[in-house]
Amino acid sequence: MKLKKTELKTFLDEKVYLYNNPKFIESDPIQVPHQFSTKEDIEIAGFLTATIAWGNRKSIINNAKRMMDLLDHSPFEFITQHQESDLDRFEGFVHRTFNSEDIKQFVKSLQHIYNKHGGLETVFSKHAEKASLQQSIHQFKKVFFEIPHLERTKKHVSDPLKNSAAKRINMYLRWMVRNDNAGVDFGIWKSLSPTQLSCPLDVHSGNVARKLGLLKRKQNDAKALAELDTNLKQLDPHDPVKYDFALFGLGVFEGF
Repeated sequence: MKLKKTELKTFLDEKVYLYNNPKFIESDPIQVPHQFSTKEDIEIAGFLTATIAWGNRKSIINNAKRMMDLLDHSPFEFITQHQESDLDRFEGFVHRTFNSEDIKQFVKSLQHIYNKHGGLETVFSKHAEKASLQQSIHQFKKVFFEIPHLERTKKHVSDPLKNSAAKRINMYLRWMVRNDNAGVDFGIWKSLSPTQLSCPLDVHSGNVARKLGLLKRKQNDAKALAELDTNLKQLDPHDPVKYDFALFGLGVFEGF
């Protein structure tokens, strides 16, 4: 499908309008952090939900809700105040390759981030570059695993500097940073700007982007992400990742 740049922008803007609205929440994992109202609860619920956001969407949502049950529906309080013995409740939790040992590690690492580093937003903001958060993600992973940890758990936090597209963390950052005025993305992290975000690149968005001529690279990796980001910024330099809604919607809901 070859469109001129102006036609492509018009087409995609219409799709953003179609999908970036509260109806989208009903079938999306973002519904889980939407259960909360305080900043810390939202950002922790969002981070844990985004971490397991691969595979069947229904099972992602169910397992994310189960995590919230296990955190007594007070993620921030549980994360910052839990004792070692409180972690026994996670035995038996599993989402694909993310198991009870992984979630225990995540709870400990998040406690470390809030108690020693000022919270998630502070860590991501600290290494932010003017037009990118990929260095931030790399540094975040270092901080996340600077306490004793299981080697196996490290695979659940992507590193763009190792050529990962880091789809789940980029999606999480979209949720936190982008204020869409439509009630979907939260926009609660004021220290960062939508211009710094990268599009969550996965099979669906990648395939649609290639069909629309927004992406030539075959693999969905960090290099492909840089190419896609560059092209989306030409369509909207201020809010390029709004097009995630268009690419995702076209792929998942329209089988484009």
